[in-house]
Amino acid sequence: MTGILSMFDLLVIGEINPDLILRDPDITPVFGQAEKLVEEATLTIGSSSAIVACGAARLGLRVAFCGLVGDDIFGRFMLEAMAKRGIDTSACVVDRRGRPTGLSVILARAGGDRAILTHPGTIGDLTIEQVDRSLLSRARHLHVSSWFLLDGLRPDLPDLFRDARRMGLTTSLDTNFDPAGEWQLADMLDQCDIFLPNDVEALAITGAPDLPAALDALAGRAGTVAVKLGREGGVARRGNEEVRAQPLAVNVVDTVGAGDSFDAGFLAGILGGRSLEESLRLALACGSLSVTAAGGTAAQPTLEEALAAIKYHDAIDRDR
Repeated sequence: MTGILSMFDLLVIGEINPDLILRDPDITPVFGQAEKLVEEATLTIGSSSAIVACGAARLGLRVAFCGLVGDDIFGRFMLEAMAKRGIDTSACVVDRRGRPTGLSVILARAGGDRAILTHPGTIGDLTIEQVDRSLLSRARHLHVSSWFLLDGLRPDLPDLFRDARRMGLTTSLDTNFDPAGEWQLADMLDQCDIFLPNDVEALAITGAPDLPAALDALAGRAGTVAVKLGREGGVARRGNEEVRAQPLAVNVVDTVGAGDSFDAGFLAGILGGRSLEESLRLALACGSLSVTAAGGTAAQPTLEEALAAIKYHDAIDRDR
């Protein structure tokens, strides 16, 4: 059984790829071999799973990661960048068969809207055989992001979550968007202690007519559900308890990784023994602060920074 002597607070299993973010007020490309200049280009840590891991490490959690990269410059970039942020990447696998690391090109424009072009590369190649299952005995919590992209691992994830829970870990899932539009989760929800969709994903997965009905359906299966609502903040449900909170008022540079930083904050709150409301507010603070710089990790806060931001915004609200 895992416990207070666990080496890691959080084990993340998932995809690894960098983001190339191109930013301009008029980012729409023009075909016909037309060249268009953009204001800014940033190569940074990408992939939902890696951004969650980085956010959690920044908040003070001890984090281990298991994933797959190609034997190339993008794979080396990601593993080095994650290790610099204090994440244990020793269980990550380098594919030496010539498969490239995945890459997302993000076209970001003013107001936070963006389009994403992703080359999968090794993103869907990770299999259960490549997962170091001994990590389960050294972790408190298991998190997986990007369920719909993990083609090689997805069939075995329900059993992996089931085994983790038998060993005393708690579990969480953020599916992210389904490019195929099918939204099938098998029995994963029944193995989730925490489910972390946004409102679009919650509605698509449940087929519910509105968010309250989706929350009812999801909370009937997963232990705790925390739904990201964008500019409207978030809502969390656990049993008969439901809480809502608003995001912080910040200057938005881009929204890349905001939902992943939300996930990191919520997990840090729950694993730190905070209440459902406190965890939701911490999640929203982390998501809000993350959008104040380019990329998904550059503005991720420490726990002290996030709590100070919450206190500051509370004081402003009281003075209004």
